[in-house]
Amino acid sequence: MTPVPHNRVALITGAGSGIGRASAQALLADGWRVAFSGRRADALAESIAQCGDPFGDIATRALAVPCDVTQAASVAALFAAVQQHFGRLDFLFNNAGVFTPGVALEDLPLAQWQAAVDTNLTGAFLCTQQAFRMMKAQAPHGGRIVNNGSISAHAPRPNSVAYTATKHAMTGLTKAAALDGRAFDIAVGQIDIGNAVTAISAGMATGMPQADGSVRPEARMDVAHAARAVLHMASLPVEANVMFMTVMATQMPFVGRG
Repeated sequence: MTPVPHNRVALITGAGSGIGRASAQALLADGWRVAFSGRRADALAESIAQCGDPFGDIATRALAVPCDVTQAASVAALFAAVQQHFGRLDFLFNNAGVFTPGVALEDLPLAQWQAAVDTNLTGAFLCTQQAFRMMKAQAPHGGRIVNNGSISAHAPRPNSVAYTATKHAMTGLTKAAALDGRAFDIAVGQIDIGNAVTAISAGMATGMPQADGSVRPEARMDVAHAARAVLHMASLPVEANVMFMTVMATQMPFVGRG
C-alpha cells in the first residue's frame, strides 16, 4: 500500500544522524508530519534534504528544530515550536544520546559521567515531561513515547559504566512513564537496538572488546531495520503498546556467556 500524508505528528530527538535520522525519515516517508531535532541545524537540514519531497509538501510536513536536550529551556522551546507549527504531538522518540570513552571505571572523569547522565537520562526525562504536558492538554488527548534504550539496557560492554547506567535507568523511566501515562492514553515503550550500521558504530566491524578480554569484530544490521521497528511502534493505535522491543544484528554477541 502506498503511504499517503496524514495528520499525525512525530518528534524525533537526535535526528541529525544515525538511528534518529533514519527513523525520522521513515516516519516522513510513511506520511507523518515530523519535527527533526538535534544539536546541529546543518545536520537536521541534511536529514530533511535526503528525504526528497515525496508528497510535494515537504516544507509544511518537515520541521528542523535545533535543541540541546540537557537544557530545560531549550527543550521547552522545542515543544513550543512543535505546538506552534503542527498544533499537537502524537509520537515522541527519545533517541538523543552520547557515548563515553571506553576506560576503566575508576578512570572515568566525573565530567564525562555527568555528560552521559545529562544527555541520555535527563534529556529523555525533560522531553517526556514536556510531551506529557502537551499530550494531556491536546484534543483528543494522548499519544505515544518510545525511548531508545539500547542493548546496554540489558547487558554492559566492558568499561562502559556511564552509558550502561543511563540506559538501565532509561528502563525505569519507561516503566514509570507508562504507568503515569496510562490514564491519559499516553502509551510509553522502549526499543533496544543492537549494532545498527551508523557512523558511530563503524568500530564494531573491526573489533570490539568482549567480556572475556578478547577483541573481535561484531555483526551489524542495516539501520533501516531499526527505523522500521520504530515506525511499527509509532503506528500502533493507543489502545495497544509495545512495552519493550529488542532488534539487533542476528549474529551479534548478546545472548550467551561472556
